[in-house]
Amino acid sequence: MRRTKPLAIVATAALLSLAACGGGGSDENSPGADKSFRNADTDIAKDAELQGPAEPIEGAAEGGTVTVYLPDDPGPEDLDPTNGWSVTGNSIQQALTHRSLTQYKRTEDGTMILVPDLAEDLGTPNEDFTEWTFTIREDATWETGDPITAEEVAFGIERSLDSAAFPSGPGTEYSVNYFAGADKYKGPYTDAKKANAYDAITFDNDARTVTIQMAKPFPDMDYWGAFMAMGPAPLGDASQPPEYGRKPLSTGPYKVESFRPSEELVLVRNDQWVPESDPARHQYPDKWVFKFSADPTQVDQIMLSGNAQSQTSLSASLSSSNYADATEKLGDRLVQQSAQCTSFWAPDYSKITDLNVRKALAYAYRYEDIWLASGEVPGVTRVPANSIMPPGMSGKKEYFVDGEQFEYNPEKAKELLAEAGYEPGEFEITMAYNEGTPTTEAAQEQVEAGLKESGFTVTGIPVPIETSLYTIWTDPSNKINKRLNLRGVNWCSDWPSGSTMLPALLRTDATYNTAFFSEPAIDEEMDAINELPLEEQADAWGALDEEISTEYFPIIPTAFRNDLFAFGEKIGNPTGDGALGAPNYKDLFVAE
Repeated sequence: MRRTKPLAIVATAALLSLAACGGGGSDENSPGADKSFRNADTDIAKDAELQGPAEPIEGAAEGGTVTVYLPDDPGPEDLDPTNGWSVTGNSIQQALTHRSLTQYKRTEDGTMILVPDLAEDLGTPNEDFTEWTFTIREDATWETGDPITAEEVAFGIERSLDSAAFPSGPGTEYSVNYFAGADKYKGPYTDAKKANAYDAITFDNDARTVTIQMAKPFPDMDYWGAFMAMGPAPLGDASQPPEYGRKPLSTGPYKVESFRPSEELVLVRNDQWVPESDPARHQYPDKWVFKFSADPTQVDQIMLSGNAQSQTSLSASLSSSNYADATEKLGDRLVQQSAQCTSFWAPDYSKITDLNVRKALAYAYRYEDIWLASGEVPGVTRVPANSIMPPGMSGKKEYFVDGEQFEYNPEKAKELLAEAGYEPGEFEITMAYNEGTPTTEAAQEQVEAGLKESGFTVTGIPVPIETSLYTIWTDPSNKINKRLNLRGVNWCSDWPSGSTMLPALLRTDATYNTAFFSEPAIDEEMDAINELPLEEQADAWGALDEEISTEYFPIIPTAFRNDLFAFGEKIGNPTGDGALGAPNYKDLFVAE
């Protein structure tokens, strides 16, 4: 799952932040020295029997408006649930507006568990996991009050097969690669004439069942069921893209009042949501206001002011320059949240073909200086990355591509460039970056300085902060993208498995394979792992991670990440969502 926040994209450098290496240095007096990075949970437990309503949060009250600031984060490009594949968009919509087959719930001890949502349980597979059947609960409704039918759920799932209509959606990775017949059927919009002929997804409205046939074993279908793409859509033209993405019908406790992409999303109560049908969501605030692309300096000032505006607000990030002050003033309202996330630079595998040049790029990062410029806290929100798979992921191997942890070393970078046959200044890097705020521009200055000191020349192509770089990086026909030889990607696991990291980032033609890496032998190994016994798959993904990195080094892991959330004093139950690495919107309220 990608992150939309430009500062969390390596081209603007927030992903380059490492704790104890690079230009600026880090010592025991640095901000955050008293805290440590937290690894995400290795597994997410399941409770297939849990039913609604969700138990009340202690001390919770109804009413009020919560304002959420997303500093330097443009948010989702649209709200179509089939297209949702970003941490920002998914964390908001899955918690508040859109339901799916399954969902995540935060327990009292802070762990996350997988529980039913629109389905009555977590689904029933056949013996080899090539068929899954879900029974849709009968008391779930649309914001119109109409009941959600099995046919509408089946149609919503079928939409996820349409990679042309939803080129950045998660169906491009999971539905297309796991659902039977996806090699021949391209979705209800691209293959409109074949829609009635597609029979791998069937429904029975009377029995309220949806059955999905798989092209290969897919034991993780219950986890995939937690994505909005595995939820309902109105039949026919009512959900026609792209129009539907501007104001989709809600199935959760809140509905869309207004949406201005890159600026603001306003949600209000959905009075047709049935709490008894929902095991994990609450409906405490009257309204939610999400402010995208917010200026981080201004947001920090608001959150630390203690004024009326800050008391009912929260921020999805905090600048490092204010970390010590925030720790003192906010206390437990400054929440550190872990997630299984890795940040990368992605050299274009078809243009930067020499392994030594890719290694030189790894030594050319001014890790700590870039980190400081982009506002991360060493050792708290960023630590050194040595692999594709993040800490906490079962099967992760401990290895170093070049025998030691990469750190900023311009002389080493020059040596590697010389081995590849390049004099200083001969190899040009062309990259896009976001401009528009002091942090994004300061970070890019550090990126370019490190590259130039390491013997590269740099052409930086600025794009507005409101434009997610992913819209450029994932569009092969984009004129800017065609010029680039260095991109980035920041990836969080879709569930705790290497199957949600390596294929999504490195399979040939995968949507978020921004390095354009392609090795048929690696594609074959990925397919083969899915056929292994379940108990062998985690170690196999870890071994493949090490093989890809040490033999090809196609993407450069620059950081493992945590996040910091700042909550106003009247935001009740200030907590994070460990499944998504986001604020725990489902359980927040405005205190009286």
